[in-house]
Amino acid sequence: MDRFFPQVVFSIFGIEVRDTVVSTWLMMMIVIALAIVIRRRRPTLLEMLLDFVVDLISDLLGGYRIERYLPFLGSLAVFVAFANILSILPTIPLPGGTMLPIVAPSRDINTPIALAVVVFFSVHYYGMRQQGVLGYLKNLASPIFLLPLEIVGQISRTVSLAIRLFGNVLSTELIVAVVFMLIPLIVPLPVIGLNLFTGLLQAYIFTALAAVYISTGLEEPGESGIEKAAQPDSAGSRPPDRAAPVDAGSVTPGRVR
Repeated sequence: MDRFFPQVVFSIFGIEVRDTVVSTWLMMMIVIALAIVIRRRRPTLLEMLLDFVVDLISDLLGGYRIERYLPFLGSLAVFVAFANILSILPTIPLPGGTMLPIVAPSRDINTPIALAVVVFFSVHYYGMRQQGVLGYLKNLASPIFLLPLEIVGQISRTVSLAIRLFGNVLSTELIVAVVFMLIPLIVPLPVIGLNLFTGLLQAYIFTALAAVYISTGLEEPGESGIEKAAQPDSAGSRPPDRAAPVDAGSVTPGRVR
């Protein structure tokens, strides 16, 4: 059972590098290589993926312009999806006859925590960019006696985001490992499909929750969509960020609310 916990592979200047970190590096190379190959051979597949992410974001952002948030949320969805299902790859032989198992980076609690922290700061960044620093902080602490509850809520949902991803990925891999030990032939194949389904589902949920959190950070209390469209944003020069169509020249057309 020790192999389900991060193992140290090597050290760099005294810094221990775990197998989940090595798997993350490998995953990033695979994602970049796949993106290059698919863009040249099957560009329609990238368009389908972009359409799916656009549909997901537009449904959850409540009418805000999605091109501002698409790079972050799209990258988050792809990273979490590959981080969840990477363990289906075989092991890699190393010099000396040892084998490096390919593990899911999200089985290491540090990876979900890092992703949740990135989402936490992105919510406040986009909120301040939309409403201005002072306006966002004023709405965050209005009324002032609810500020402690708001802080607790912000922290608790970040912790929940990390624990949910970590727990689901780890439990699914434990189930797959137990089935492999008990019935090592045909039966584990459907369980591997369950692992793929669970990993992709958790990536969908993680991205959807991130979009919802960002949407809540963009909202200004007591302001309707008509009032929002009639007012300039905090910079005083940019167009309003709601009810704007997606530029077909920069984003593949999708269903936008």
